[in-house]
Amino acid sequence: MAPYLDMSWHPWYDTCIDSKPMTTTLNKEFSDFCAQRDAQNTIHLNIVKYALMLCDALQQDYQKRNYGYRAGLPYSNYSYELDSSGRKYHKIFMCINGKRDSIHAFIDKKTGEVYKPASVKAPAKGVRYDLRLIKDREWLFANADWAGSYLYKR
Repeated sequence: MAPYLDMSWHPWYDTCIDSKPMTTTLNKEFSDFCAQRDAQNTIHLNIVKYALMLCDALQQDYQKRNYGYRAGLPYSNYSYELDSSGRKYHKIFMCINGKRDSIHAFIDKKTGEVYKPASVKAPAKGVRYDLRLIKDREWLFANADWAGSYLYKR
């Protein structure tokens, strides 16, 4: 070791050195980070799963209410699709003959909050439902209708 790098002669040398081994601190911080990241990934996967379940509930409601036909077209031509390409929101589209027709709802990717659409690009203000809450989620799946009336303020 070069003599100019040796600071053991300094009177405060012992008080400045951290007595904890660095490897155990880093290991603990890294394991905490991994656990937190796993929890975040689980939440994100659950939000996508619940969004797909909402699409299925909307499709079933459409089939039930329209007796197989709507505007002269068989119900199989109407479907709901989840689009995750947005930066902040998942979009649920209503599709007719495989083409996207309108946005049914927005779902926040991080929080699972469901919003009514204000336009094609943005949701309306005010959270309507939270997919992470069991009570909201069960009510949503039971009462979601294909036209979106459940998205109006309660």
